[in-house]
Amino acid sequence: MVVTNIIRRNMSHNVVAKLINNAETAEKKLAELRSKVIKDLDEIKRFKLEEKIRDLSKENDILAIKVENAKAELIRLETLKGIKQYSIPGKTTSAINNNEAAPIKTEIQEKPVINKKEKKEKDVKKTKEKSSDTNTIDTVDVRKLDFRIGKIIEISKHPDADSLYVEKIDCGEANPRTVVSGLVNHVPIDQMRDKIVMVLCNLKPVKMRGVTSEAMVMCASSPEKVEVLIPPSEAVPGDLVSCEGYPREPEAQLNPKKKIFETCAPDLKTNDEKVACYKGNPLVIPGKGPVVAPSLKGVNVK
Repeated sequence: MVVTNIIRRNMSHNVVAKLINNAETAEKKLAELRSKVIKDLDEIKRFKLEEKIRDLSKENDILAIKVENAKAELIRLETLKGIKQYSIPGKTTSAINNNEAAPIKTEIQEKPVINKKEKKEKDVKKTKEKSSDTNTIDTVDVRKLDFRIGKIIEISKHPDADSLYVEKIDCGEANPRTVVSGLVNHVPIDQMRDKIVMVLCNLKPVKMRGVTSEAMVMCASSPEKVEVLIPPSEAVPGDLVSCEGYPREPEAQLNPKKKIFETCAPDLKTNDEKVACYKGNPLVIPGKGPVVAPSLKGVNVK
């Protein structure tokens, strides 16, 4: 009887020890599962946060493009109404368009007595400063060119010129622009219809065989071949084209006498990757990619 009781007691101890061990194992597995669930939840939250940041960044890029479009349109409308645009040394065009005015001094100061020598020195200094300011204002480079993305919505041959197309191009404005292009001998008309293109929008409108052209379709050009440049796949009408290292400060309308485009043209070329560049700096739509030629490398862009 005593032996039986001892056996039963030992069995009970074994069962209890096994139950305790199983409970500890289960608790450990629960802790591991809890840790994995928490980690998965953190990963999901992080992914959603990154996705939200990407969406906000994309919205910000779109808003920035709309703001730049609105500024460019305001400058164009003011120019058409005869309102002269001014550049202020040390200020960008955007600052001028936001009506940022320099502080006005209201203090009345006594006029100092200046002898002739001091007056002469001051006059020389003013002349140098004025010359320096003029150089700043008259800087001519790609930032003065208003490159935008457009879509050809209508195209036909010029009624009075066999080598010219007449296109209607949507540039994201209230009305499409009429553009005359000498591409009949280089690009079939079917390849031009509904095509997304890069357009120079601030040229002075000019009549070409009786039709007023309001912009220019930009192409890669060699003596043997001409190709219409291709914007990135996500580009839409109205997108602004920028050049890395040259913040946009386009003239409302290029003055033909200043020959701004003619000055920039020799430095507008495609590089070895077929990317359109100014002095080796890519022409891009921020957040979307560069403008490229279908096949031509190291040729002029015009």
